[in-house]
Amino acid sequence: MSARLAAGATRPNAARTGTVAEPGPLAQLRAGRLGRRLPQLATGLVLYGVSLAMMVRGGIGLAPWDVLHSGIARLLPLTLGQVVVAMSFVVLLLWIPLRETPGLGTIANSLVVGFSADGTLAVLPAAHRAWEQVPLMLGGVVLCALATAMYIGSRLGRGPRDGLMTGLARRTGLSVRLVRTAIEVTVVALGWLIGGSVGVGTVVYALAIGPLVQPMLPWFEVELPAYDSALAGDQH
Repeated sequence: MSARLAAGATRPNAARTGTVAEPGPLAQLRAGRLGRRLPQLATGLVLYGVSLAMMVRGGIGLAPWDVLHSGIARLLPLTLGQVVVAMSFVVLLLWIPLRETPGLGTIANSLVVGFSADGTLAVLPAAHRAWEQVPLMLGGVVLCALATAMYIGSRLGRGPRDGLMTGLARRTGLSVRLVRTAIEVTVVALGWLIGGSVGVGTVVYALAIGPLVQPMLPWFEVELPAYDSALAGDQH
């Protein structure tokens, strides 16, 4: 989902911030520590789907990409989670000209988040009063930040939308921040035009997700010294 790399640009190593292409899935897996990294990836992606559902049930605005997803779900006979999955693979097609390399986390992200969101929506009732809506929305934003830090910290590949962002930044020479802003403004506008859920939650998410992810990321970022050394060598 968008902003999953929100704190990435604050890290000094360019190979770990998205300014260079990531190696393939075999290299990511061979880096080791899978006993921690795989469960952390799975937990982060499931929680990401839960956070999406919380914001949906809050009913006062969704994250930028989810504004578009919700708009598409209004037009097609698909659940929100199914739209998230379908759009993930559509975005992955855009990776081809950008020469982005998917990892295990990329494919897992494409599937797990949508299914988790649908599962949570099936059991979580909608909120109708402000005292219910605001905590659900805020809790969804905070949980999304935690899930983002877990998923990025596992270092098993970018999500489809993050790869689009970093790939465009690398190919155009523009900053990640500028490219991210342009993409998210575009998807919000498109989503709003087709009836997507835009509201105060959209603004809160856009302003808060980066500052929330940044301090959480060190809690979950898995250190892989040999892997980092290999990446640093590839830059020279």
